[in-house]
This record gives sequence, C-alpha cells and structure tokens, in this order.
Amino acid sequence: MISVAILTKNEEKNILDCLDSVSWADEIVIVDDYSEDRTLEVIESMVFRNKIKVFEKKLDGNFSSQRNFVMSKTKFDWVLFVDADERISRELRKEINDVLIKEKSNPSHNGYYIPRKDILWGKLLKHGETGSIKLLRLAKKDSGKWTGKVHEEWKIKGNTPDLKNCIFHYPHQTISEFLKEINLYTTIRAEELYEDNSKISIKQIIFYPKAKFILNYFLKLGFLDGIEGLIFAILMSFHSFLVRAKLWTYSKK
Repeated sequence: MISVAILTKNEEKNILDCLDSVSWADEIVIVDDYSEDRTLEVIESMVFRNKIKVFEKKLDGNFSSQRNFVMSKTKFDWVLFVDADERISRELRKEINDVLIKEKSNPSHNGYYIPRKDILWGKLLKHGETGSIKLLRLAKKDSGKWTGKVHEEWKIKGNTPDLKNCIFHYPHQTISEFLKEINLYTTIRAEELYEDNSKISIKQIIFYPKAKFILNYFLKLGFLDGIEGLIFAILMSFHSFLVRAKLWTYSKK
C-alpha cells in the first residue's frame, strides 16, 4: 500500500489534475502553506475526499522541513512525493504498482528514481537542463529524510534504482509565474549559502550565469527545443545570476 505526499500553496489551477492522476493511491496527504486562493475548496470537492488528509503549515523558507512534515503524517510503508504541478502517467502508475508487489514478496530496494519530463507552454522539453532529469520520489517512509532548504533532496539509505516511466511536469505556465517562483527560490538558496558562509566574487556573478546558459542551450542541446528551449535556458541562467547577486548583497550587510 502507498501514500502520496503533496505540498501546496495557491495551486487551484493545478491541484485538480494532480489529484486525479494519483487518485489510485491508498492515501493522499497534503500539507498546505495557507493558500489564499481556492486550493482547499478544490480539494474538498474531490469525489475521493475520504482518502485525502489535509494539514496546514507555514513553509518558512524550508522545503525539506515541509516535506519531512508531510511524510510524518503518512501511514503506509511506501511514500510517493508529487508536486502540485506534476502528473503521474498511467504507465508510471502501473510500473509503481508492479514494483510494490515485487517489493512486498521480495524486499530489495529502499527507493526509486523517477524520470521527469517538463511540458512548458504546451511543448515537451527533450533537451537542456531538464531533458534527462531523474528525481528520487518513491521510497520507504523510514529509509531517509529530506535535506536542503530549496532544491531539496531525499537522502535514502540502500539501493535506489531507476524506474522507466515518467512524471509529467507543468511548471511556470506564464513568464510572470516563472519569475515569481525564481524570486522565491533564489532568495531561499542565497540565504542558505550565506548561512553556510559561502563566499561570492564578481567573477562568479558574471561568468557562472553565462556558463550555465552555454551548458543548457548548447552543450545539452536546449536549442533543439526551439523558442521554448531558448527562453528556458535564459531564465535558468537568470536564476543563477539572482542567487549570486543576492548572496553578494547579504555578505555586504
């Protein structure tokens, strides 16, 4: 049996499709960061509301803390983490069920990496930064914890092979949403680096974002994704610039 864990914050546009894609799970646990839109109303309207548990907790700039909290509220041995702007494909659902059946009779792994495909403004991105990404999202509840305030990782002990089928990700469906999220994530990341006494130089501020653009757009073939690939590469380069610029401002205070 499996629990699905989801974090939400003003996700009324996404949460319905997300929940529909995981309605097969035995339990769905949601931690909401005090949404100000209709997120909770949409959740309440689901026909399978009886298998959904909702808790409210402030994010306070720490995604790992939020993920560990929601995991603590699940009751089954296996937990699948899904973001509100992600969807579980039918093929992945079947693969997960098959894997858990095997694990029940012959336990051999503590977690699984799952490929994720980004669909940006209607286009599936096959290249660039997200073209071959794999995330540890399915694991035994007691096998590890999430670490890192942002761009967090699930640190699992034991074997963690890859699944074949993917999660579909629908991020930043407008430029304004993209910039809003970048501003949040870069602030948290810069604060985390500052707390770790990381140093910053003008060379890093100038050259790291340029290097990241070259890596994503040219070396990782982001240009093959057309105008969407170009915009994505530019915005992720801007993300790198903001982290370092904000870290520099903190170091001057």
